Amino acid sequence: RKTALNALYGLMQSADPIRVLVTGAAGQIAYSLLYSIAKGDVFGKDQPIILVLLDIPPMLPVLDGVVMELQDCALPLLREVIPTDKVEVGFKDLDAAILVGSMPRKEGMERKDLLKANVAIFKTQGAALEKYAKKTVRVLVVGNPANTNCLIASKSAPSIPKENFSCLTRLDHNRARSQVAMRCGVPADAVKNVIIWGNHSSTQYPDVHHAMVNVHGKEVEAYSAVKDDSWLKGDFISTVQLRGAAVIKARKLSSAMSAAKAICDHMRDWWFGTLDGEFMSMGVYAGGNSYGIPEDLIYSFPVHIKNKSWNIHDGLPVNDFSRAKMDATAAELVEERDTALSFLSQ
Repeated sequence: RKTALNALYGLMQSADPIRVLVTGAAGQIAYSLLYSIAKGDVFGKDQPIILVLLDIPPMLPVLDGVVMELQDCALPLLREVIPTDKVEVGFKDLDAAILVGSMPRKEGMERKDLLKANVAIFKTQGAALEKYAKKTVRVLVVGNPANTNCLIASKSAPSIPKENFSCLTRLDHNRARSQVAMRCGVPADAVKNVIIWGNHSSTQYPDVHHAMVNVHGKEVEAYSAVKDDSWLKGDFISTVQLRGAAVIKARKLSSAMSAAKAICDHMRDWWFGTLDGEFMSMGVYAGGNSYGIPEDLIYSFPVHIKNKSWNIHDGLPVNDFSRAKMDATAAELVEERDTALSFLSQ
């Protein structure tokens, strides 16, 4: 046992650390996220990490407290923690970037104003990725409006492949999976292949037409397992769409724990791949999709991942009910994109 531990320790010493950036690092989501990354839950139990924590200047004192806590966790994989408010430090030589920080919507704020503020942020961050990060960096955008922020970041980093950018719809995916599981009285991992189509907004379409539920060791289609079509086409969809608002109403704070868990799930699958026969939901570049979604969008699709590359799961039949909902969320994204691009060119 001692020999094996020594060998593992030797392996950990020999692997090069990867540089992982978290923006908005003094915020709520990051506070739930950083421990899991530093502990090895995301990039592997033998992968040393350098954590780079970026936030705005007023948050630096808070960030110092986060750094102290990470040090006090005494985590063997955590080689270094770098707090900063400077993009040239934050984005340098990155292997992974988790862009959590964004301008939140304030009371009375028009969606247009929110988009304008975020275009400025993600244009800057995209340009910093272009200038300082590795061209192989994997970028996950969490800050809302996540799909459009992701598109702006990608457009501002033209030499980094579009496939290296994604936005978080895994939280919605997990919410959908859990709702079906609770309805069927099974654990969440007994439900697979739910899909989130489209925008991470209240127009998203949680789709279970292709989902399977393991009931007493036998896989059955979700519609057969749930036995309540009106719920699946009604309350189920609205519950997932509006879940974030429901958490805020109850907690007086946004969903941080579940968002952090979803970020970990998303990045771990991107790093290590998805299981055979399973797909996950990810907001990705829509170019070349087989579902008739406009190409120049970041849209959530079912994806398979292998060797750190995702592929949209093609060829799923789409009925009229699904088609209408997939098109509605696409229309919202087209409108968001066009508004954002008008600000980008200013």
